[in-house]
Amino acid sequence: MKIVPNNFGYVTEDIMRCTVPDERHFPFLETLELKSIVFISQGSRTPRAPLLAWASENHVTILQRYVREGISVSVCEDVVFDVLKLVLDSRQYPVLITCTTGRYRTGTVVACLRKVQMWNLHSIIEEYRRFCMGDSLKGSGRVEDEQFIELFDTDLVAVPIVSK
Repeated sequence: MKIVPNNFGYVTEDIMRCTVPDERHFPFLETLELKSIVFISQGSRTPRAPLLAWASENHVTILQRYVREGISVSVCEDVVFDVLKLVLDSRQYPVLITCTTGRYRTGTVVACLRKVQMWNLHSIIEEYRRFCMGDSLKGSGRVEDEQFIELFDTDLVAVPIVSK
């Protein structure tokens, strides 16, 4: 039986997002034929052993990025730039972006990617909030994250040109 992880969604054909997958989700993940998983964690948390084992068995590279604890937003600018650099590199495809709930850290990174893709801000914030639906605030995002997204400077993002 294939169970889809919470907050799963396609960002593009080769970029996906969700909560951190566990054993129940592995049959579904296999259908994605992932090459990479970008794991955004707070502090020094690492993926659980079953995910690490599954990734190793399936030749999936886990690229971990850490967010400092105690900051007022879900992710900081240097982490967003670093993750965008990874997910804009087609050599990583197909790639899955994940964090503990698949809401705030993942959502902020995806929202900044949407800005790079030149989506309008209203659509970006609506998508961000839609993936926050499981929150007790009933679909509202974090105000600090939304301000971060609005002020994120896409001119500082270097979009790689990779020849195949």
